[in-house]
Amino acid sequence: MRRLTIVEVNKLASRHMVKKIAVENFLSTMGTNHDHAICNLAADARSYRWNKQTVRAIEDGIYKACDRDPFGIYAGMRD
Repeated sequence: MRRLTIVEVNKLASRHMVKKIAVENFLSTMGTNHDHAICNLAADARSYRWNKQTVRAIEDGIYKACDRDPFGIYAGMRD
């Protein structure tokens, strides 16, 4: 898993109804382990009661960082 660029994080954080600070903080500190990132997302989403748009933006960022996005689906194409 690679680190996302600032531009990539900002694009995800600027989606409609997304909690910008949550997306920025999570994606910039998620580390390089996919499984840990997914588990942390689930725990944080429950703890902070993030809306589905915020969770989706973070999920999309995790997939983007994993390069599990061969067709650009998670690269903000669904905005």
